[in-house]
Amino acid sequence: MLKIILQDPRYITPFNERARDLRIQNKPLWLIQRDVLSPYTDQELEIPPGIEIPRFNEPCLVYRDNLYFDPAFIKSFLTVAQRSKEPCQVAFSKNDPAFREHALPLSTSYVTQGDLYLADLWYFPDGYVDEAKPVLIDMMSQEVGYYHVPPYISFSQNDLVFQVPIRSMLAIDSWVHIFIADVVFGLFKRGLRFEEHLKVDPLYKLRILSKAVFEGKQVLECSELVKIGRNCTIDPRAVIHGPTTIGDNVTINAGAVIENCIIGDNVNISQDCQLMLSVIGDGSFLPFRSSLFMSTFMDNSMVAQNTCLQMVVVGRNSFIGAGSTFTDFNLLPTPIRARDGDGELDVANRPVLGGCVGHNCRIGSGMIIFPARTIESDVVLFASKDRRVIDRDFHYEDSDHHRLSFAGLHARLYPRSESLESTTWEFLPEEIVQNVNQ
Repeated sequence: MLKIILQDPRYITPFNERARDLRIQNKPLWLIQRDVLSPYTDQELEIPPGIEIPRFNEPCLVYRDNLYFDPAFIKSFLTVAQRSKEPCQVAFSKNDPAFREHALPLSTSYVTQGDLYLADLWYFPDGYVDEAKPVLIDMMSQEVGYYHVPPYISFSQNDLVFQVPIRSMLAIDSWVHIFIADVVFGLFKRGLRFEEHLKVDPLYKLRILSKAVFEGKQVLECSELVKIGRNCTIDPRAVIHGPTTIGDNVTINAGAVIENCIIGDNVNISQDCQLMLSVIGDGSFLPFRSSLFMSTFMDNSMVAQNTCLQMVVVGRNSFIGAGSTFTDFNLLPTPIRARDGDGELDVANRPVLGGCVGHNCRIGSGMIIFPARTIESDVVLFASKDRRVIDRDFHYEDSDHHRLSFAGLHARLYPRSESLESTTWEFLPEEIVQNVNQ
């Protein structure tokens, strides 16, 4: 089957990069899409903005390249679509808890049709046509608690919950959607699938118990749940609970505590680090006593000692100084607002949410970052007696390095907008052009 990829040229704030190139669960989004669709498709064609989709007389799957989806979702959609033998488009109900609570807020990619929200994912049994019928896909979400707000702080809600889907899809329109894809639709979903597997498969439960007894470990520490790559050095005094995935050439030192995380390749985790429900990208470095809770670290970034990140997304090649804290809760019960797909502030529908740091940033020590504040790629913020609190979004023009005579030492790698070349047929493979012209 042919897959046709519709390019989305929009940049995600504050990374100044297309969604397809950002990392989700420590993989570029385009690679996740390729891996999920590989059992179903054997050809692909990318369509730049402004070009019509060619007409083929063969089955094809069409999707926009800012979509995150998992194997269970694609299998469910294709099963229904192929059985119908009609052109189909993915649709969601506003009553679907996972879609309503996590995918829809801050998004600009969905089109409404009555009570349905249509996503940019289609199946055509006989080639692309202009019309397709909506196919409602249930994410099969379950409510999972994750946070408790003391009653003396908030009387409206104390136990906070996520609507965790068994099968998931969302459009990456905002940096908040990266947090959702990594934590709620990623790590929480993996834990939920594990628990469901235990309930329905006694042999699986027996295998895990047997492996734990054989290895002399607690159940959550056994090799069935903690997958470790090659050439890793892990101190025996580190505590690692699964389900956790650890890549190759990883060093984990004494006193580190890791629970339900994805750790990439060539990562160095020093003494007494605390990592829970977090994704750590390839080549990252976490010095002693740094803490990450429900946070994402893209590749080759570093957070210095005694720094706490809660519900934070950090881009690649960035540095966050020692003793910095990303707060995640408004002390007064005002809604947290974040940047949506158009770069505008909108209600995030999250009662607790940290901030976001772009690519190639340098953040000084001892900073306090308010909830949902963003720091654009290539920004440098020096710690000073005049500024320790980040209470607004920082753009490249606000970067401290502009005031220095040697500002050129920090090159801008991620400009805010790209120069799009004129859209012509030269983007398409020659054989495709010939077919269309015929």
